[in-house]
Amino acid sequence: MDRVLRLAASSRDGHLALRRVERQQALIERLHAARGERVRMGELARELGVSPRTVARDVERLRLSGVPLDAYRGHGGGVRLLSTGAAIHLVLDLPEAAALISSLAVLGPTASESAASAMRKLAEALNPPSGEG
Repeated sequence: MDRVLRLAASSRDGHLALRRVERQQALIERLHAARGERVRMGELARELGVSPRTVARDVERLRLSGVPLDAYRGHGGGVRLLSTGAAIHLVLDLPEAAALISSLAVLGPTASESAASAMRKLAEALNPPSGEG
């Protein structure tokens, strides 16, 4: 494959990966809004503008990545985001926080309310007001 074709394929693959990340973030946001209730795959597919199979693949990728999702098969099936209760407290070192910031920057820190909130919290943690750090 010559250089131009490789660059075009790389660009397309990157664009598709970004679209997948954006869609998966929208999926998590939608399931969070359902407050632990099941949402049918067909409904999610219509809302996201993709096939139910694409939603199923996204759900499986997220689940394997550690996102607490339950998927149910069959006529009454669907997917739900498991509640973790209160806020999650993490301890991250600088490189870990920077990795998350760079990932959010690629997605776009305003891609969703939670992305914007996470970006703001990470930036505030790395840049405390003067007198605190």
